[in-house]
Amino acid sequence: MNKFFFRLLVVLMSLSLLGIILVQVYWFKTSFENNEEQFKFHVKQVLGNVAENLQKQEEYTFYNKYYKLKSKTGKMPETSDLLEYGYFRRNSKTNETIIYSSTIVAEDYDIFSTFFDKNANSNEKIKSFSAKRKTEVFSKNPTDKLGIDNGLKPDLTISKEGSLKILEDAQFEIAYKDVSSLLPIQDRVTKEQIEKVLASELDKYGIKTPYEYNIYSNGLATKIKSDSFKYDKYATYSIPVFVDNEGASDYQLLVTFPQKKKFLFKDVVGISLLSVIFTLIIIIAYANALNQLFKQKQISEIKTDFINNMTHEFKTPIATINLALDAIKNPKVIDDKEKVFRYLQMIRDENKRMHAQVENVLRISKLEKKELEIEKEPQSVHDIIEVAIDHISLIVEDKGGSISTQLLATRDTVLVNDVHFTNVLVNILDNAVKYSPEAPVINVITENIKDYLVIKIADKGAGMSKQVQKKIFEKFYREHTGDVHNVKGHGLGLAYVKTIIDDHNGQIYVESEKGKGSVFTIKLPLIN
Repeated sequence: MNKFFFRLLVVLMSLSLLGIILVQVYWFKTSFENNEEQFKFHVKQVLGNVAENLQKQEEYTFYNKYYKLKSKTGKMPETSDLLEYGYFRRNSKTNETIIYSSTIVAEDYDIFSTFFDKNANSNEKIKSFSAKRKTEVFSKNPTDKLGIDNGLKPDLTISKEGSLKILEDAQFEIAYKDVSSLLPIQDRVTKEQIEKVLASELDKYGIKTPYEYNIYSNGLATKIKSDSFKYDKYATYSIPVFVDNEGASDYQLLVTFPQKKKFLFKDVVGISLLSVIFTLIIIIAYANALNQLFKQKQISEIKTDFINNMTHEFKTPIATINLALDAIKNPKVIDDKEKVFRYLQMIRDENKRMHAQVENVLRISKLEKKELEIEKEPQSVHDIIEVAIDHISLIVEDKGGSISTQLLATRDTVLVNDVHFTNVLVNILDNAVKYSPEAPVINVITENIKDYLVIKIADKGAGMSKQVQKKIFEKFYREHTGDVHNVKGHGLGLAYVKTIIDDHNGQIYVESEKGKGSVFTIKLPLIN
């Protein structure tokens, strides 16, 4: 059940983290798309204003030209009535009559459209228009039944006249558009004009990013362009310019923004960076929490294994001691001194064995707390190797095995603590014996590599997997063999070995292959 809840917790934490990351990605994507839409909208407004301004500038140039020429003629204009219309209304009760009349007058200053362009039709004249309006109010009907004027004077007369600006502007716009459409683009607009209007409009809408432009004529690029213009489908926007009287245009203004993405990212980069930082913090915290969970789970499993192994380690000597004591109490044995001494020796050996187990645990604890003083002196490692082999040789012989040495190192003096370093070698040799299913075959080799003494302890035992090799120097770690305790120990030996080697500024690592044995290599710095 605990494993189920542990896995469920890991899955829920992983899903939560994934959800947070996906939300952040979605938010960033949505923000970027919104920025892009807003950018597109503003650029369209800018281009619309630019096209309108360019058209107005061209129109103003023609207007200016026309009015200057008009003022220089010095002639009275020829007038002609273009249209006259009236309005008549009579109140049947009061007999009051209202008559309204209006006349549109054209004024011709004899200015031909050729002042715009020499190729224009010389018969087309530019005219201005005005209107004369009169309202007359009669208290009686000014006409008889036959519609004949009775000669009555109006009781009230209101007269107005003035220029018809709308009509004049419309006529002028038609004329100048027809004429300007015949001109080449370089005569209608300059690069300076476009740059000035573009810069002003882009600044107004807050689009502060580099841009390039070009005017295309019927799909072909013209010379009215910036120096570095390159068409980019993603970053180029266009609008028709210089629309004619039919609403069509031969010209398109194209504006491209080479650093569009950078500009769009700039608006979201600040909050996005904070979002990424916070997400990374969450990921790190999650990874750390997950790591702690796995460590706790591993420690729990190791603790269980350690208790089981220690129980097994103590159970055998305790049982042996109990049997020996029971045997000594036997009346037939108590008088046999030889048997009593043998049983007492068994009790002493088993007691030493339990004491050694407790000492191992205490020794590791003291090493971790830095309470164990390790004094080092220059020692011959070859001599220490011989002592360690003496400790283990009887066990090897008892199992029908052998230990060989190849002490090839010409320099073997190292600053070590002989007691602890002997224990290191004994632990490794003892493991080689323990994990040899058949008669143990062990080879100890030394050599010099630069300023190091290298010791290799090779066996032809059971070997171990890559995964086990990574963990064998961890405290309490033992390779899982189920409930079978066919190898004595509690996982402290190699942890002790690693701690001592590290204290001697050395290195230890293992090479192994399942079923083919292992090679433990120790590197220690030589005394110069």
